Amino acid sequence: MIGICFTNTIANVPPWGGIEPRLGNNPLVIAVPREVGNVVLDMAMSQYSYGKLHEYKAKGKELLFDGGFDVKGNLTKAPADIIESQRALPIGFWKGSGLSLMLDLLATLLSGGQSTAKITQANERETGVSQVFICFYQDDKSTTERLVQEILEYTKSSRAENGNNISYPGENTLKTRLDNSRNGIPVDEEIWERVLKM
Repeated sequence: MIGICFTNTIANVPPWGGIEPRLGNNPLVIAVPREVGNVVLDMAMSQYSYGKLHEYKAKGKELLFDGGFDVKGNLTKAPADIIESQRALPIGFWKGSGLSLMLDLLATLLSGGQSTAKITQANERETGVSQVFICFYQDDKSTTERLVQEILEYTKSSRAENGNNISYPGENTLKTRLDNSRNGIPVDEEIWERVLKM
């Protein structure tokens, strides 16, 4: 089935033009089934999810693109500075800010659950979020498969910049999953040692 899922979160992104976090990172997932591997968009409402910021920080790497603001209000690629300021950059600037707000409204209203404001006020930890799961059944799988392939092929037919590959949402994750199935799952040794000591 085609799936559309989203959730609200604790406030960790400022609204466009704001300084203090008032919006959630409110992940959005849209998945379209496909025989050789599903097309899956899984994205936070900030340029980089906080998980990705922590990953870059742990590796001592700078972000490829500006990911947020430091405590002085300057755009930065330094993940530690963004984590400290809690000023992640919304995707698409004001558009991402607006989409985050709408996802919070929809998740709260459709689930009858808590809003980002309530989740943030009630907890220092992120619990009690509101979630929405929508599924669409496609009766004619062969037509669906053909149309998905047609759209992906057309998208990937664009000339790539600097010899890079154009990939559809979830394509690289699928490649990683297949590679991990064959060769094992790579782990951070430091984290693995901490897990073993638990």
